[in-house]
Amino acid sequence: MSILNQKTLKKEVKFEGVGLHTGKEVSIKVCPSKPNTGIVFKRIDLDKNNIVLPNIFNVTNATLCTTISNEAGVSISTIEHLMAALYGLGIDNALIEINSQEVPIMDGSAKEFIEKFLMVGFDISEIPIKLIKIINEVSIYEGSKYISIGKSNVSLDIDFEIKYSNSFIGNQKNKINVYENDLSDVYNSRTFCLYEDVENLRKAGLAQGGSLENAVVVKNDKVLNSEGLRNELEFVNHKILDCIGDLYLSGYKIIGSIKCSQGGHSLTNQLLRKVFSDKNNYNIFEIKEKSLPHTYINKSLLKSIA
Repeated sequence: MSILNQKTLKKEVKFEGVGLHTGKEVSIKVCPSKPNTGIVFKRIDLDKNNIVLPNIFNVTNATLCTTISNEAGVSISTIEHLMAALYGLGIDNALIEINSQEVPIMDGSAKEFIEKFLMVGFDISEIPIKLIKIINEVSIYEGSKYISIGKSNVSLDIDFEIKYSNSFIGNQKNKINVYENDLSDVYNSRTFCLYEDVENLRKAGLAQGGSLENAVVVKNDKVLNSEGLRNELEFVNHKILDCIGDLYLSGYKIIGSIKCSQGGHSLTNQLLRKVFSDKNNYNIFEIKEKSLPHTYINKSLLKSIA
């Protein structure tokens, strides 16, 4: 069996925590699943219409998190960190049972998801993975913000920059190769916000479960979290983490080159919708040989993240 074959978990993994925006206690169970079933969410607190599929056309809200919904209006939100962990570890198939409407935020990063998945290990099937290879460049512009995706030979590159008026965050930029680089810093990077925005977020019904335990809060020229930052590029690295998770809503590994300035969930979703609006923009193919130079999962993540 090739490592380029479809993969699932060896056994179920449970997580418990609070929803970042709802503030509700929630538990999820990520279960093994058969080849070609993909990633599936199931709301076990509901008796019917409880299957929600994470794909780009099911995104119904992209305000500060990614929310997916089915035709009955049943939704699941803040899926991006979990989806990024699944993408990075090359988990193609999983059933995710959840007893509320929002995935638990855990520590604000994908660190705990990655660690537990590595602990239980993986089952590799005899069915090859499928890949999307970008053929034509596609771009989305929204004022000073933009995101584009173009050709790449065998990798997924993400070149991301953020620009904040806050002097502590300022402008940050990082470029990573999803399949080759050590992404420990990306997967460990937590969600963040400015102290002056917290009250308005809560008045808007958001960040009800937010705390210094699951988010980095910046006030003026310092971080309020006692432990400080986990890495010097934690702010832009978290945006890259979000981007990876949102890209997995394509349903496939992607071979392409992404450039983004000041983007987020909405721009990434708009980009993918534009890509899939024209079949000339991409090819979907299976990997049936072992001779390719890349494994299309991030090799560094097969080692435990400290």
